[in-house]
Amino acid sequence: MTEFIKVYYHKIMKLSLPVIGVCFGVFFGSSLWGQTHTSVSLENQVYYVLEQAEIRGLCRPLSGVRPYTQSVITAAINEILQSDSARLKQPERDILQQYLDKFAKPKTGMDWRRGAYYNETAMGKDDVTISANAGVSADIEGSAGVYASGDRYFGTEIWIQAFVNGDLGRYFSYDFSAEGGLMQAPRKKMGEHNTYYATFPVQADDEALTGSEEFVNRKIDIYTEPLTHFPYTYKKRWDGSVFLFRNLSGFDYYWPDSVAGSYNLTSELSASFLENKLIMRLGRLRHEWGSTSLGSSLAFNQMARPLLGVEAEFNPVSWFGIASLTGALEYHNVDGIKKSSMRFQNLFSATMLQFRYKNYVFFDMVDAVVYPKRLEPGYVSPVTNSFFYQNNVGDFDNMIMTFNLKAQYPGWGNIWVSFFMDEMSLIRDLFTLDRQMVALQGGVNIPLPFLSFSSLKMSYTKINPYCYTHNRNFNPWYGDLTMETGYTNNGVGLGYYLPPNADEILVRLSAMPVKSLTASLQYQLIRHGADFGLSAVDGSNLLSELDPEKRDTNPVLKRYFLRDGAYQWSHVARLGAEWNLPGVPVSLTGEVGAVISYFTNIKEAANVTGKAHDYAVIDTDAYPKSTGFIVKLGVRVFPR
Repeated sequence: MTEFIKVYYHKIMKLSLPVIGVCFGVFFGSSLWGQTHTSVSLENQVYYVLEQAEIRGLCRPLSGVRPYTQSVITAAINEILQSDSARLKQPERDILQQYLDKFAKPKTGMDWRRGAYYNETAMGKDDVTISANAGVSADIEGSAGVYASGDRYFGTEIWIQAFVNGDLGRYFSYDFSAEGGLMQAPRKKMGEHNTYYATFPVQADDEALTGSEEFVNRKIDIYTEPLTHFPYTYKKRWDGSVFLFRNLSGFDYYWPDSVAGSYNLTSELSASFLENKLIMRLGRLRHEWGSTSLGSSLAFNQMARPLLGVEAEFNPVSWFGIASLTGALEYHNVDGIKKSSMRFQNLFSATMLQFRYKNYVFFDMVDAVVYPKRLEPGYVSPVTNSFFYQNNVGDFDNMIMTFNLKAQYPGWGNIWVSFFMDEMSLIRDLFTLDRQMVALQGGVNIPLPFLSFSSLKMSYTKINPYCYTHNRNFNPWYGDLTMETGYTNNGVGLGYYLPPNADEILVRLSAMPVKSLTASLQYQLIRHGADFGLSAVDGSNLLSELDPEKRDTNPVLKRYFLRDGAYQWSHVARLGAEWNLPGVPVSLTGEVGAVISYFTNIKEAANVTGKAHDYAVIDTDAYPKSTGFIVKLGVRVFPR
């Protein structure tokens, strides 16, 4: 190992000046591909293909730390193609080969089929290859929501991206990209939410940036999910603020309810050693952590906003791996770029331990923390458990623990359970107290034999009230500012996409019937406590705050799911597809379906009796019934 370090130390020292020159060339006009060790977007269908291959035992178990690098994906595909040919249909081989071709080294020069220019050169006496790929891509989507009430809403997403990526020798890669876009995602205001509960003392002057009270109630506006999208599927793609063209005062708005413009910046410097056993990265990306089915993580979900972080993953042996990440979370710009950010200055650190027994049993433990910015070595260290380390530095931070257990029999499918713990007390009532801020999930994923890479996924997820939330607290590093440390990034949860006090039944059938087509049929039943109106249920919003006093005795702080206030029931059925046009660098996407929504309510005042009550379906001005039809059509040109 010492000799290994010496060799690469000298190589790096010899290459330092040329590399700096290449980097300047990247930014000042020279076109530099490779991206051998840079990540592949989690929206790429190759993740679904690899998941199905792993379930069928066509490859070794893959890491639960996503996104994967291009080199990891390419190695996995080659392993699948070299597996028992009797278990692969010819269309499946064609699908896999399609991805190999996509990730293969491009031809030198301009390639209009990719929309990119590639070149490479050798530098240094060892002729280390430096490569670069510069190109553009476009992602255009139109959406519409038509409702039985007669309301019609239209949305759009138009994004143009420019990127430069490549390799710096055998072990290092880079990717710089920026995009600008126009977007519109209309919503409807539903009412106001008390961050504590209705009878909690209300803050007298919300405009004041400081005050003597640490725990004060706030009233915040509540909106529907974007009415041109299916519930809890909309991904904020913009960074910071948006520019509303109806008001030309600048980038100081947080939602594009009318046509607006904005930008998105992502970047990545990555390295891979020891045949992808050690991967390191500095980048701003979306993540998905856990050995559960893709998109199901309770701890670190791909629906979360990207964050800039330093991360490393080490898989020294087949049965064990460790990953660690520390990054800066971003504030939600509701009150302006200065005021909004004053109370949200947070770092996020997470460590995941992975244990595997061949391709049969998987166990993960995720230890995460959200904490006001400061140098806290114990949180950054991957060999220190943050959940317990907090006892050494003081109770100021938001601590998280997650456990995933998956059992799998190759060819038959897998079954998993997940447990997310924010705050809880094992010696108190586990079933009625709001302080049991936990989330539970169970699911199965079964491969189907009749279509290429087809599967049936079924899961149930339950998010307790106040889960993912945290009180605003005084911190010794920020004086008399009450700092927000909720489990969020830019107003979006880091964990599962459901809000607190919700559950979901999900059934999804997915298949790739032909080489270039992916299709899915999905049904969801989502139930969520109302966070507005007279029958609002406390703890049903990511900004909710749990009363720090009398958590075990106050009847308001007891939960009885569906039986303690108003709840919205959403039945969602949708059909989606993505088609890569043969011979043309264009992908077409589409989704169509219906959303039937209604509320149930109890006869008693919500959450004040400490008892469960019968409920019934209602239809009022505050809690109306709704039936909507959603259509989304998109086109991607030079898709990455």
